[in-house]
Amino acid sequence: MNDFLIYGATGYTGNLIAKLAIARGIKPVLAGRNAAALSAMSKSMGLEYRVGQLERSNELDDVLKGVAVVVNAAGPFASTAEHLISACLRNNTHYIDVAGEIPVFESLYQKDANAKRSNIMVMPGVGFVVLASDCLAAHVASRLPKAQYLRLAVSRTTLFSRGSAKTMMELFDGGIKIRRKGSLCSVGIGSLERQFDFGQGLKDAVVVSWPDVFTAHRSTAIPNIETYFETGPMERSLILYAKSAGWLMQLPLSRPILNAQLSFLPQGPSERQRASESRVIVAEVEDASGRVARSRLTTKEAYSFTAQSTLLVVSKILSGEWSAGYQTPAQLYGINDVTALEGVHLEDLATPS
Repeated sequence: MNDFLIYGATGYTGNLIAKLAIARGIKPVLAGRNAAALSAMSKSMGLEYRVGQLERSNELDDVLKGVAVVVNAAGPFASTAEHLISACLRNNTHYIDVAGEIPVFESLYQKDANAKRSNIMVMPGVGFVVLASDCLAAHVASRLPKAQYLRLAVSRTTLFSRGSAKTMMELFDGGIKIRRKGSLCSVGIGSLERQFDFGQGLKDAVVVSWPDVFTAHRSTAIPNIETYFETGPMERSLILYAKSAGWLMQLPLSRPILNAQLSFLPQGPSERQRASESRVIVAEVEDASGRVARSRLTTKEAYSFTAQSTLLVVSKILSGEWSAGYQTPAQLYGINDVTALEGVHLEDLATPS
């Protein structure tokens, strides 16, 4: 299993994926835009590296030569996915990524027919976002086959990488995406709140834009979907800011200034910090008569889980478990694949009666 490539390998998540691959005796090809950083990483890990600028299609074609699977770990994905998927279509290379931006999922879905013609699979969101929640959603939906509502909630975290912070900034558009009667629509920031039990009693959570409103509809066919994030004091402050002064982020000079400030953040949490945290996802479905099924998934910290789940999907593809075209994780893989990963535990809670 040495024919997959990590684009964005020198970033925080790409580095974690590469390290875990090496620990498992796998040798990925490292790739990205920064030749000096790639050279240093290549020497320290004993891996091949390739340099290619996203805007230069001939360079990307050289980068992908002889590669079966590309893992895009270079965010913000709104700036990288389009270039890489185009190169994958030209070179008949499977494309997967660890994206979290809804517009990226929508854009890649539009490549479904082209991917089928090129006989490749396109699967965004193979990390904690959205593989874990997508497989959980499909699992709980199978417990209540006529469900009309799906609600997903993610426990809070204080651990962010510099790249994730920049991606979150790109997600800000003044509204929150949910799905109603099969269609995506927007609601106001902080307009929907619910309580979920992440394992220590009911906690407040607020509706957020999470890619599951796009992917889970394809995985479960449930027409009404909302996604939530557990709220603490920091999250409450951010919501209040977004309500009162979020328009400032739309000004032309705001993004460069914020990007400059984010550059002072640490690249990501330390190994010790990651080891000290776990994440919890709660999924609940409800049918027209009010019956509810609910399940809870506990995983390792999100970055650690992402490295695990990315290699899971790479191994599945290289062993022949893939389908041409755009796929969601739960359309091909299942909750049993997720619970087989280290540190993952599933609990079925409310049972329909």
